Order: sequence, then structure tokens, then C-alpha cells
Amino acid sequence: MVYRKAQWLFPVAIALHNGEEAIWMPGWAARHSLQLPVHPPDAVSLRAALLVLTLAAFAITYLSYRRGPRSFGAYLLFGSIVTALLNVFVPHVPAILAFRSYTPGVVTAVAINFPVMVYLSLRAVRERWVLGWKAATFALVVPAVVGVMILEILDHGKIF
Repeated sequence: MVYRKAQWLFPVAIALHNGEEAIWMPGWAARHSLQLPVHPPDAVSLRAALLVLTLAAFAITYLSYRRGPRSFGAYLLFGSIVTALLNVFVPHVPAILAFRSYTPGVVTAVAINFPVMVYLSLRAVRERWVLGWKAATFALVVPAVVGVMILEILDHGKIF
């Protein structure tokens, strides 16, 4: 499958992952609140944020699809793909090891996001949708910005 079409796997994978978290995170967080280093937002705020992130994944993919290779949208999507790939390792895999049990999002992170994001990132580079220093910059900046946003949300306990 060519990357132009394959990139639509990104928002689908994100929707599945965020759906898993929306279903299981509120109850899990309540049961483990004393063990968590941060206090997640309430269920409504969490689900609203996950919906916004899912819609953003579709919007970014659409922008990439419409504008094509080496466009701002293609680089933004690449950075988002790298962000989702890193999210497998922070916090999902360490959380399952720390809690020694299921943690919300780990199933889709490992079974779907990991292989899909590896595939998409390699295809984006191989098909020259992203190149060189620009790809590296977006692969560093997008996860950093998303990480800071998440830390701010967790620090304030509110999404909106």
C-alpha cells in the first residue's frame, strides 16, 4: 500500500487506542490513585481530551493527504506518528511493568500502535514524504510539545 493511503492507518490506530483509554482509564485511575505519581483529570475531561486528540489525528492526516509529500502536514503527521510510537514506551510499557497488571491503553499501544507507527514512519521516509533535518526536527519537536502539554494538564488536573 502506498503511503498516501497507508497514512490513514494513523488516525484509525489513534482512535482505537484512545477508545481503550476512554473506557478503562477513569476506573483504573480511581483504583490506583494513591500509587500514581500524578492525578489524572476527571472522567469527563479525560474523555473530552481523548476525543479532541482523535479528531486532531484525523485533521492532521487529512492535511498531509491533501498537501502531499514534504508539506507542513506531512511533517506534522510524521511528528505525530513518532509521538504515538514513543507513547508505547512512555508510559504504557513501563506502567504495565510497574503495576504488574493491565494498564489502560497498553493492549492497543503494543498490539496496534507499535507496529502501525513503525510501518508508517518507515514508509514516510522511504517514499520521501519527509526528508532529513526537517523530519528529525518534527520527530523531536512534536513529541516534546505534546509531552509538555500533557504535563501541564496533569499538573493542573484539568484539560479545559
